[in-house]
Amino acid sequence: MNTRMAVAVVLVVIVAIGLYVVLGKNGPVDVTAYLVQRGTIQLSSTAFAEGDSIPMQYTCEADSLVSPPLRVLNAPADAKSLAVIVDDPDVPKQRVPTGVFTHWVLFNIPATTTDIAEGKAAGIAGANGAGQAAYAGPCPPKEYLPSEHRYFFTVYALDSELGLSQGATKDQVLSAMQGHIIGQSHLMGRYQKTK
Repeated sequence: MNTRMAVAVVLVVIVAIGLYVVLGKNGPVDVTAYLVQRGTIQLSSTAFAEGDSIPMQYTCEADSLVSPPLRVLNAPADAKSLAVIVDDPDVPKQRVPTGVFTHWVLFNIPATTTDIAEGKAAGIAGANGAGQAAYAGPCPPKEYLPSEHRYFFTVYALDSELGLSQGATKDQVLSAMQGHIIGQSHLMGRYQKTK
């Protein structure tokens, strides 16, 4: 047995023991059901599944760009608002020194929101990486590697609303959220330009 396999086996055993101790000793445990029962927030889209390619109509190659539909489930009962941030962490540093481009910032979304429809926003729009209070579609430059980028759609459940105005930057939103995040989840899609 090689070292990596041994480490993997040890980790699986540790997780199994932890679940046994924390979740109960009465037979097999359905971890998914446990998380859902306790309101673990989930983010999904009817446009693409986790790790799949984002359809072209939601990218810079679309004739009429729209944001993808998002679904939020199991927000904590004590949440007062939600926030959504969409980042591309694969941007070449020649283009953006941090290596991350922010495509969408939404905050003060009502905590009861379960659907953000295609082409719609919710709450208050913050500034994307281009300084606009709007959705910016995936647009990975073909001349740099990797030519396929990952796009992380992250939802945050917060125990308060944020005292920020439209156009607030991602950093301002993240700073205001500190100490108020009571749940979060992400959905990752991929995109590679076709032209």
